[in-house]
Amino acid sequence: MSQHPDINTNIDANSLTDDQTSLDANTVIDTETTPDDSKHISIVNTFMKRRTHMNKNAELALTAPEFAHYLVNNSFGDGNLEGIDDLRTLFSELPNGSDAPLTLEIGFGLGDSFIEMAAAEPSRNFVGVEVHEPGIGKCAYMAGTQNLRNVKIINGDAIQLLKQLPENHIDRIQLYFPDPWQKKRHYKRRFVSPERMALVTRSLKQGGWFHTATDWEHYAFWMVEVLDGFAGLTNQAGAGNFTDRPDFRPMTKFERRGLECGHGVWDLIYLKE
Repeated sequence: MSQHPDINTNIDANSLTDDQTSLDANTVIDTETTPDDSKHISIVNTFMKRRTHMNKNAELALTAPEFAHYLVNNSFGDGNLEGIDDLRTLFSELPNGSDAPLTLEIGFGLGDSFIEMAAAEPSRNFVGVEVHEPGIGKCAYMAGTQNLRNVKIINGDAIQLLKQLPENHIDRIQLYFPDPWQKKRHYKRRFVSPERMALVTRSLKQGGWFHTATDWEHYAFWMVEVLDGFAGLTNQAGAGNFTDRPDFRPMTKFERRGLECGHGVWDLIYLKE
């Protein structure tokens, strides 16, 4: 039921082809010293960029000028994030302005729930970051057909984006149904880790929150263990507990299908102290 069934592949930074991206969404660079004191760099991705089918509406939104204002950077390109260092300025000329509450969603997939949330809360600004062009296109198309004025979409590495943003910048960060990386040797690829959560927490405003949801039980309890032990974050439901799905998070078709099959879904909300 996971919405990001991505490829379990290690990538050497020197072996990437033109069809791959060197820093796909959410990467960690491991550096180790070899006996001859040279540096070997490998990139650990929390998910892989992959080619998937793009429908006509998505392609239209990526190419037609009437949708261009939703796309912050080159959505058919390599996810270059150069110059994107303040998400609030993206809305300075829009009705909400730059001071409105700001939500960042990491890996919005095809964008259905992301757009539903943005439409339901027009006074809040929403930024989504994704690496898959079909999802970016579909999301922009839905935003355009609903004439939303509170949505911006970024193509690129969410971890790199967080590194570029100011401290105390975002009110909410959302991570819904990330790849659970089930095999033990791939746990290092899981987004929820102390290293990545340090970037998330740094970017959150005081009193802001990190909200995640998963349909994999092992990952759910992994996240509780990591997040409950992370200084600066407090479990809204109390240590060791999950929260009920909040009304503002729409139930996706994947989630509904899983629940009908008896699968569980676990939500966690952590507040920045």
